[in-house]
Amino acid sequence: MLLGRVGRLGLSVASRRCASGSVGAASSFRFFSSSSRDPVPGYDWDALGFGLNTKDTAMVILTSDEETGEWSEAKVSPYAPMMIEPSAVALNYGQALFEGVKAYRTADDRLVVFRPQENCRRMREGGARYALADFDEEMFLGALDTFVDANAHWVPPAGKGALYIRPLLMGLTGQLGVAPSAETTLCIYGSPVGDYFKNTGAGGGVTPIKLLISEEHDRAAPKGVGSTKAAGNYAPCFTVQKAAREKGYNDVLYLDAATNTYVEEVAASNFFCVRDGVVHTPALGTILGGITRLSAIELLREDYGVQVVEGKVSIEDVFSDSTSEAFCVGTAAVVSPIGTIDRSSGSKQWSYDESGYGPVGKWLFDALTGIQKGTSEDSRGWLYEVK
Repeated sequence: MLLGRVGRLGLSVASRRCASGSVGAASSFRFFSSSSRDPVPGYDWDALGFGLNTKDTAMVILTSDEETGEWSEAKVSPYAPMMIEPSAVALNYGQALFEGVKAYRTADDRLVVFRPQENCRRMREGGARYALADFDEEMFLGALDTFVDANAHWVPPAGKGALYIRPLLMGLTGQLGVAPSAETTLCIYGSPVGDYFKNTGAGGGVTPIKLLISEEHDRAAPKGVGSTKAAGNYAPCFTVQKAAREKGYNDVLYLDAATNTYVEEVAASNFFCVRDGVVHTPALGTILGGITRLSAIELLREDYGVQVVEGKVSIEDVFSDSTSEAFCVGTAAVVSPIGTIDRSSGSKQWSYDESGYGPVGKWLFDALTGIQKGTSEDSRGWLYEVK
């Protein structure tokens, strides 16, 4: 059922008042208001890491009606704390999803978002699994339009990073009983970001990342919700990642819960490897269907001309001499080369050229970022332009 429409909105009267410097008592954050779409002047774009680099942004909120299910119009306001009841279903029972989307400033100064229709599809599928109110693509894209338009000056200059956009879908009705929220809230916030793995090596190349196989914890189970981008899927990774990083690793690689012999995914990105000239990646089922993963498979098959097999990827095959390179992909990670994978019984290492990549990973990185930055032809129509 189509539940609503939203067009681009200007700042509300209350938002304009906040933008001018009078922020409500619940908020101590400044909102950087600009009538220009040009990047914020004087900002050190070269110093961007991956994180909430500024709170001087606008956020967008829509809410479904408890009785009719119809969605409100998008409301734009300065980024600020939200008033949430302690009994909110999202806080008590984890009824919450999120997405990761990126907006770019192209070389010809267009503002584009990479494949947001796929994020919409994935969030709707997750929402159905979590009993959250449905919406249509037009509403989702309209809300993104509103958000990017209000934060256009936080889209970095071409080639300097991206505006990372975080849509949250949450059940915020306050109640004690174990039941879905009567209302659903869609909140969109974001921040300009740089690289997820800050791994620039000598000579301008990247330093391949190091992964530690998790042997005591599983990421997801068959018939569970590992394929859903649920907020609660990520917190169980925190202690495992912390322990791995204290040992010098960038992230954790998870194996399947049933046998602990097949690769599933990195904590927040999808896994690929090249063996005997064929690209292998774990099949969907218990892992998240990444938008970058989907794009990588299509680019490698159709443009690079290599066979891509989606199936079971055994860790023994990954560690074999015939596996010539490995990399992980994701909205945040983009394409990150893997240089080392360790487990208690041994280690697998790859040596690449001065770029830090193997040949397939480097080609994919250049092809993907070329489309995102507008320096390569977008023949598939993956870029959604914000007018």
